[in-house]
Amino acid sequence: MAFISTPSNPEFFAANRAAAGHVPNFVTTFAARPAVYEAWKQLNGAIKESMDLRRYELATLAAASALRSSYCCLAHGQVLADKFYTAEEVEALVAEPPNDPVDRAVMAFARKVALGADSVTQTDVDELKSLGLTDDDVLDVALAAAARSFFSKTLDATGTQPDSAFNGLPESLRTALTVGRPIHSG
Repeated sequence: MAFISTPSNPEFFAANRAAAGHVPNFVTTFAARPAVYEAWKQLNGAIKESMDLRRYELATLAAASALRSSYCCLAHGQVLADKFYTAEEVEALVAEPPNDPVDRAVMAFARKVALGADSVTQTDVDELKSLGLTDDDVLDVALAAAARSFFSKTLDATGTQPDSAFNGLPESLRTALTVGRPIHSG
C-alpha cells in the first residue's frame, strides 16, 4: 500500500472516511501528519471554491497526468467522467488535447506549471487571457496545478497506491488513468 508505516488513528480515519465508506489509502498515509492533511484540505478547498469545478478538474487532471500520478488521475478523471464527460471523452483527455481551445490552453498551462513552473512565460499567460480568462482565472489554474504537485508528489514519494475501489471503473478508463503507480490490489 505504501513504502512507509503510519500509525493507526481510528479517530482520524473515521473523520476522513470516503463517501463510499472506506478509508482512502492517502488518508492512511497522512495519519502520521494529521495537521498537514487538515492544512491540505483547507488549501485545496480554498482553491476549488474560487474556480468552476469543471475547469478545476481539467487543470488537476492535466497536472496529475504530467506528474504521472495514477492516484490523482484516477480520482479526478472519475469526477470528470461522473459529472461532465463520458468515460471515452475522459480517456481522450489524458492522451490528446481537448478540442475546445480554452480547455486545451488551460490543460497545457497546468501541465507546464506542474512540470516546470519556471518555464511559464508572459506569452503563456497572454494566451489564456486572449481566450477570455482573467488574471484571477490564470492564478486559479496555477494554484490548482501547484497544489496538485504537492499532493501527487507526496503520495508517489511514499509509495501510496490508488485505492482498490478504482478497479470498479470501466477497464478502458481505468487503464487510461493509471499513468504511474498501479492500483492497490487488496
